[in-house]
Amino acid sequence: MPEPVLVVEDDPDIRDMMIAVVENEGHRAVPVENGAEALRLLRNGLRPCLILVDPTMPVKNVWEFRAEQSADPHLAAIPTIAVAAAAKEAMRDLHPDGTVSKLVDLDTLARLLKAHCISNHRVA
Repeated sequence: MPEPVLVVEDDPDIRDMMIAVVENEGHRAVPVENGAEALRLLRNGLRPCLILVDPTMPVKNVWEFRAEQSADPHLAAIPTIAVAAAAKEAMRDLHPDGTVSKLVDLDTLARLLKAHCISNHRVA
């Protein structure tokens, strides 16, 4: 079974594009619209190889999401990539494992998926 990638994005068009890239790279996309929904799935046992997160999402923004993720020893080690319209410098406070422009640089996104997920594939 393909490794899951959690896609946290409230904009349906951007979310659909991110899902397409994730699935094109051979992973299973698990889409959610906000940080609260993402945390619920993670706390219920979802263990994605990577989390792609929108910094401007509603309900629980990325700073709240990252604070709770980082404080939970079961979730802290999951690599998290900020997919942001803001400059990379503005995202540094989040301590993400990377950033991708919201104008989505598909090559960068594919490269990050390979870096964080491909090496983790389990042999059946």
